[in-house]
Amino acid sequence: MLLADLGAEVLRVESASRPDLVRNMTPQVDGQSAAFSYLNRGKDSIALNLKHPEASKLIAKLVAEYDILIEQFRPGVMARLGLDYDTLKAANPALIYCSLTGYGQTGPYRDKAGHDLNYLALSGAASHMGRMDAGPAPMGLQVADVAAGSHPAVISILAAVIGRHSTGEGCYIDISMADNTLAMQALMAPGALNGGADPTPESNFLNGGSFYDYYRTADDRYIAVGSLEPQFRKGLANALNIPDQPPLETAQFKTLLQQKFRRQDLANWCDQLADLDICVEPVLTVSEAASHPQFAARNMIVTQPSGEQQIASALGFAQETIRPAPRCGEQTEKVMEGLNYNASEIEKLRLAGLFD
Repeated sequence: MLLADLGAEVLRVESASRPDLVRNMTPQVDGQSAAFSYLNRGKDSIALNLKHPEASKLIAKLVAEYDILIEQFRPGVMARLGLDYDTLKAANPALIYCSLTGYGQTGPYRDKAGHDLNYLALSGAASHMGRMDAGPAPMGLQVADVAAGSHPAVISILAAVIGRHSTGEGCYIDISMADNTLAMQALMAPGALNGGADPTPESNFLNGGSFYDYYRTADDRYIAVGSLEPQFRKGLANALNIPDQPPLETAQFKTLLQQKFRRQDLANWCDQLADLDICVEPVLTVSEAASHPQFAARNMIVTQPSGEQQIASALGFAQETIRPAPRCGEQTEKVMEGLNYNASEIEKLRLAGLFD
């Protein structure tokens, strides 16, 4: 999706006989889930049975034109299908081939299944999330899948494209979501690796060990306080009319904040604090965020021709107009014709099960 948003021609290769979990999520918009429509906007789709003997030949023809390939199978699967990097680069030496998996192509975990939660756990990230009395909490967004998977994959692919301009050669990219989750712990992990204590929940200024935290309001909503720097902390104390001269101990100051914020509703706090430059913001729902003046001014919600509302690309120079997500195999015939297959050849391959 990120590459398509930037203007790349993206062809989704999928199976017609194995339903896509995300496509079938709810709510449905025009026959596909809102999540699928968002994640697959701007793409074409070809339905292929990759186990069919003709599939590898067809993919080899495609990579002569689509010179970047991204795959997410477990290690070894693409080789068994005759679609590994060494085989396909023979069809196109400039091919950039990216494998995006949980644990990477090497190591004892290379063949293990995993999900976002598992990568956060194994990398140590989950060990310092959550609260002391409750332990790590499941995240409501895909930290490892997106921030430690999709984003480093796109960065690596674009760097490889730049390199190819100089050498004319492609390359193989091995992205591990677990590796990148480990690498994301930029502030606390280096200390733990060099004689410091391992971070634990509520042990440092980022994870609840300071007054940098979320505070419950009278209507059981929350407000986020990020007033770490002295000038922001002073402004916060003045705005709330609580003592902080000289600066109180963290626990004492945090208790005062908890008591103060519980006295009024979130809306009242927003009215009082919105114009102050002290790093305090309300915890909004997704729907509330979508209608917030900041995101409205940034045009972060767009309407598809179908009327579906989507989050816009947050990339600074992405395309303004994005085509809707394809139906499974919607462009199969078009793609085959582009590879110089005639109607009778396409029908013969269809009957032979290539497009199942």
